[in-house]
This record gives sequence, C-alpha cells and structure tokens, in this order.
Amino acid sequence: MSEDTAPQAADAAHAVAAAAARDDFAARAAELDAGDPLSGKRAEFVLDEAVYLDGNSLGALPQAVPERLREVVAHEWGELRIRSWTESGWWTAPERIGDRIAPLLGAAPGQVVVGDSTSVNVFKALVAAVRMADETTGPAAGGPARDEILVDAATFPTDGYIARSAARLTGRTLRPVEAARMPAEVSERTAVALVNHVDYRTGRLNDLPGVTAALHRAGALAVWDLCHSAGALPVGLDAHGVDLAVGCTYKYLNGGPGSPAYLYVRAEHQPRFDSPLPGWNSHADPFGMDPEYVPAAGIERGRVGTPDILSLLALEAALEAWEGVAIEDVRAKSLALTDFFLECVRAYVPRGRVRSVTPEAHHERGSQVALECAGAGEVMGELIRHGVIGDFRHPDVLRFGFTPLYTSFADAERAARTLAEVLAYVPGDGSASAVAAGAQEQGPVMT
Repeated sequence: MSEDTAPQAADAAHAVAAAAARDDFAARAAELDAGDPLSGKRAEFVLDEAVYLDGNSLGALPQAVPERLREVVAHEWGELRIRSWTESGWWTAPERIGDRIAPLLGAAPGQVVVGDSTSVNVFKALVAAVRMADETTGPAAGGPARDEILVDAATFPTDGYIARSAARLTGRTLRPVEAARMPAEVSERTAVALVNHVDYRTGRLNDLPGVTAALHRAGALAVWDLCHSAGALPVGLDAHGVDLAVGCTYKYLNGGPGSPAYLYVRAEHQPRFDSPLPGWNSHADPFGMDPEYVPAAGIERGRVGTPDILSLLALEAALEAWEGVAIEDVRAKSLALTDFFLECVRAYVPRGRVRSVTPEAHHERGSQVALECAGAGEVMGELIRHGVIGDFRHPDVLRFGFTPLYTSFADAERAARTLAEVLAYVPGDGSASAVAAGAQEQGPVMT
C-alpha cells in the first residue's frame, strides 16, 4: 500500500468499525437512561427533538416558569400592585431565593443573596475583600501591605476587566496567575484572589479546597466565580472556608436569560463586609431615607437597589426542579455523561480530527466537554443545523455542556454520531494534519 492510500484505508477501516459500534452504543445509552435516577427530571423542562448541549450558556426552560410568571404579572403586579412588596413577599425575595440556592453551593442559610449581575457582584466581592484584608491581616492589623490582587489568568474576560478596575480603584496591582499556580504564587503581599471554579473554555475544574487553603495560609482571601460549577457539581463553600463567591443563575440553575446573579458572603465576614456599592436596599432602615448610610446586618448588606422582581420570581420557580435532587447524584451523572460522550467520540470520529482539551481525570473536569477542532465554527453551524446544539469558542473549540437534570445518554450518543457525520463532509482549514501536529505539542489526540 502506498503512502498516499494509507490514510484513506485507515479512514475506511475506522468508518466500518464505527458503524459496527453504533448499535452497541445506542443500546448502552438506552440501558444507562433506564437506570438513571434523575431521568424523571427531564419531563420538568421544555424540550424538543433537538439535542440541547448548551446549558452551560443558557439552561432550558423549566415547565414551572411560564405559569408562575403569568400569575406574577396578572395577579401580583396587575391586581395587588404595590401591595405585593409585602403581601406577595417581593421584598424578601433576594434572601429567600438565596437560601434556596445555598444548598447547591454547600452553604448554610443566611449567606447568599440574589440580585444584580455576576459582573456587579464580582466588583462588590473584590473591593470588599480588599478592605477586609486591610482590616484583618494588613497594615490596620499590624501586618504587611496587601498591595496585590491575583486573578485567574484563564478567567472569563469580564472577571479580568472587573478585577483590573477594582485594583485601580483600591490602589492595588493586578497579577494574572494560572489557577494551578496560585498556591505557589500567593504571598504576604496578596490581599485577595479571584478564581474561576471551572474554566469556561476548557471545562477544567480548579482545586477550590487547595487554592482556598493556600490563600488563607498567606493571610489572603478567596473569591470564587461559580458560574460553570453551581448546579453541576458539589461546591462546598462552607466546608472549604471560602470567603466570598459569585455566580450566575441562567446556566445550570436554568433561571432564564439575564436572570439575576448571586453573592455569597461567609457568615463570619458579614459584619466587616463593606460594599463599594451601598444602596438603599442594603441600608439598615431602607425606608427611613437617612442621608447617612448605615449597613444592614447579615447578607442583606450585599443588596444594592430595587430587585428585578420578574426575573427573581422566574428563577424561584425554576429552582423547583431541584426539589428532591441530591447534588452528588447530579455530579455522578455529569461524569458518566461526559465519559460516555468522549467514548462515543473516540469510536465514531476518525483519529486526528478532534482533540479533547477537557481533562480526562474526574477531579479536574466540570460538566462540559471542549473539543479542539479545525474549522470549529463551521462544524458547529452544521451540528446546529442537524439538531445538535452546542457552541463555538474562538478560534477552534467546540463546547458541549451536559446538564444532568435533562440531558440523556441517548443525547450524548446522538451528538457524537452527528459530529462524526458532519466531520465527514466539513474538513475545516488545516484538517487532520494541523490538529494532529498541534496535539503532539499540547496533548494526546483523541482516538
């Protein structure tokens, strides 16, 4: 066989093997779905014939939300009007819904408040953490100057922008550091570190307990961004001594587009939480209209202005889907789904066409699979056209988010099979040789 025909022969052999494996994988998917303790939750979401693997960007619509919003608009707003702030519990919604989210974060009640965006909450948390560090371990406490903020070098861009602004406003230096390097890089100069629990691009799960402990040994505080972990895996904020945390609710928590974010402030820090955005909603006497600001006690200090009631109550209805669900079962299914999907991809997709940039090790994996793929933008467009909804991250990453409450093993098998079918006619720029060459430098090509 000539060198020119060898690759074609290998591809043909792989296609035959993949075709033979499809019935086996389909049967395995059916068996896994039949034994899935969370399978009944799928009926609580509005889904269609498409395979929806973009819940790490926007969660599917829970069935309970539309009726609840109709009730809020027609009765609470339409009929009760202003009385709903008290009679319908609008005023206390930020703390009440925070307490519903808290168990998913491993937090006791009274430490989570819902409101504002993730970006706003990152700003509040970082500036307040710098002020607390000054007071507790910095010069005010006879300690060293805490003149730097560490930020996860692979952070979602907005977190980096906010961290840079917070550093400038507080007179600190911002230093980007890889999350895995933070235990070695933190020093007595560090006031706080902002770290992503799961890398949004690769799906890598960072070591929350280890990094938090290392920061504390150096006298620094930890702020964690939980956008890509809350609702997908156990977080353990209280157990691991996390100081502050933020996260969105429109991904794995299925709160809807633009649903409000949340802020966690550890109970012992709340008396010293000095928000850089003091608003009338966080005042000790919000209706006293006192020109002097006096912060409320407890987690209410994290509030700013009037709550987004429609979005808040939609989120509260969405959280009903979590009734009776153990986050440990969610994590077990997440890992099983992503393992199964990767196995299907290896069987169906010719060697060298894609490379997983999501870690194989369970302790380093979130609830998504990111595949490096030449021509990824075009490939994802074709996948969506064929009913498999994921997303694309520049320049060459296909992201597939697995939401255990409604994603099935049959979905995972169909997604991998459709990916192989699309790659058969979308070669992409650079095709297999470029991907394989890059993999030799960066890691193993998937087989």
